[in-house]
Amino acid sequence: MTFKGKTAIITGGARGIGFECAKKLGAGGATVVLVDVLADVLKTAAEQLAATGVQVLTYVVDVTNEESVEKMIDDVAEKLGHIDILVNNAGITRDDLLLRMETKMWDLVIAVNLKGTFLMTKHACRYMVRQKSGSIVNMASVSGLVGNPGQANYSASKAGVVGFTRTVAREYAKKNVRCNAVAPGFIKTDMTDVLPEKAKEMALAAIPMQRMGLPEDIANAVCFFASDEASYVTGHVLPVDGGMAP
Repeated sequence: MTFKGKTAIITGGARGIGFECAKKLGAGGATVVLVDVLADVLKTAAEQLAATGVQVLTYVVDVTNEESVEKMIDDVAEKLGHIDILVNNAGITRDDLLLRMETKMWDLVIAVNLKGTFLMTKHACRYMVRQKSGSIVNMASVSGLVGNPGQANYSASKAGVVGFTRTVAREYAKKNVRCNAVAPGFIKTDMTDVLPEKAKEMALAAIPMQRMGLPEDIANAVCFFASDEASYVTGHVLPVDGGMAP
């Protein structure tokens, strides 16, 4: 897959799945725009990409802040002339059982995972509609498809991403702007590394392939949706989960 001449924005791009997406898109020739709240990690990620010859821009942005999001999108469009690919990868967890879950835990997860996806899509889509082309790839989750105990907030946010993805796809298909989602299962990242061993064992037991996925597995699916090879694919949600989703 080639992305030569394309501009790709990746939120949560400083590490994990986001960074793997950035590496793969950059290797295909895209100019990569990394967006994250972690300034130090963002700087390191950009340096690593630049060392491989990837053209990269970085922005420290909170995706829940509309003013910051709009300013960043406008700046990217002004500097690079077009926005071709948006990967809405930024996401967080604040897990607990429903009766113990604090409202602030609910609000924060919904804000980052769902509102952040909305704001980034809203402002990037303005440019994609004008140029009559673009691919948006949202990060859903197997938890948003089948639910997961202790993740009422996370599952709800990711189920929301699924509905949002399908709606955006229908609204802007006529403008040649595509919107798809990848639904990762249990992927080896910093987010899952901190889980208790018992939780990891239970997760592995639920995976038919009996192993965790890797960030590269998700990046491969993201890059397919972002590529011209998927030019007739929109509104699709692809589980990449070792067989967890029914």
